[in-house]
Amino acid sequence: MTRRPARPRDAQAPAPREIALTLEGRRITAPEGATVAAALIGAGIDAWRTTRRGGRPRGMFCGIGVCYDCLLRIDGFADQRACLVEVADGMVLGEPGAPAPDPEEGP
Repeated sequence: MTRRPARPRDAQAPAPREIALTLEGRRITAPEGATVAAALIGAGIDAWRTTRRGGRPRGMFCGIGVCYDCLLRIDGFADQRACLVEVADGMVLGEPGAPAPDPEEGP
């Protein structure tokens, strides 16, 4: 077995590129490679949808795509699991059941 040489202690990995996305008009930034859920939590948003009955807040719970608590509309596609989708520049996020914005109507 061959050992890789250790990286010198003073060598640092380059900082990841910042990605910009929006949640219902609010601009959020996240490091490249982060999931949408990590980006939202990093921005201080821990709940981004509510339950159909009771209106209770929901956000990330399991973090591995099993529980479906983190559902979100991503770039017009409803019910995407935020914990599984990687951020992309210009991504638009919204309430999972909300209709996708019509680009012809404008903001």
